[in-house]
Amino acid sequence: MAGVFLGTSEFAGTVLDILAASDQRPELVVTLPDRRRGRGRREQASPVADKAAALGIEVLKSGNVNEGEDLGRILEVGGGWASICAFGQLIKEPLLTELPMLNVHPSLLPRWRGAAPVERAIMEGDEVTGVCVMRLVAGLDSGPVAMREVTAIGQDEDFGSLSARLAEIGGRLLVAALDGAGRGEIEWQEQGEDGLTYAEKITAGDREVKTSGTAREVHNQVRGLTPHIGAWFALEGDDRLGIRRTAVLDEGPAAGELVAAGGWPVLGCAEGAVRLERVQPPGKKEMDGDAWLRGSGQGVPGSPGKQ
Repeated sequence: MAGVFLGTSEFAGTVLDILAASDQRPELVVTLPDRRRGRGRREQASPVADKAAALGIEVLKSGNVNEGEDLGRILEVGGGWASICAFGQLIKEPLLTELPMLNVHPSLLPRWRGAAPVERAIMEGDEVTGVCVMRLVAGLDSGPVAMREVTAIGQDEDFGSLSARLAEIGGRLLVAALDGAGRGEIEWQEQGEDGLTYAEKITAGDREVKTSGTAREVHNQVRGLTPHIGAWFALEGDDRLGIRRTAVLDEGPAAGELVAAGGWPVLGCAEGAVRLERVQPPGKKEMDGDAWLRGSGQGVPGSPGKQ
């Protein structure tokens, strides 16, 4: 039994599910407190809290794991090694030293240290990514690596499918790394600084589709933010058209123009164009781009460019 697992996100929930089915099933799961989510702003537990409850594992919802009763409970359960994945709190002393932790991170470190490694890898057009299991240290995602695995990123793959695959890889690697660490058989590999990049948190500005670049860049932006965040393009007035899936075209209208072509909405870029295959109009549910055009009755509704 692995002792303690710390995690919060849906990605971490998948890792926990795999961990719980192994010999490294944790005794205690630590996650962030419930918070208000969704349109109704109802208070909801984290995906990891829900997963742990379904698995029958004790859950500690902690606003601060670094002091007080929560720290005491974590150290009481202890174990030779704890594990952590997408937890959402900075681990500080004395916890950092007193309970060694293996951290699951979905990138090929040192590329894409930080908050949004999967999104940034897709948005930058990386052809490969992967998962590293590393020793948690004080520096941001900078600890020595115990295990890593590479996987290709499909040209049309979005965050949803890639993240799910990386979570499966991460769970499997974590089980193996905990087994190895428990036997003292890990060969740690220092990361070094070559190829170091930071995956900054996704901001509101990252969501707006800009057509001053290439069609491929827009395509990468959209798939990197789908389905969990969502990219959008500004229509006339204050309306925003959510863009959920695109196809790259060699040519099309001028940059920034949104036109109807062959029954589909097509957005021009500085180089090439993108066909909007899946959209979410203002105040409506997601739909195919051609259905959006048919529903408008004429041209491209609310287009800031040519109709």
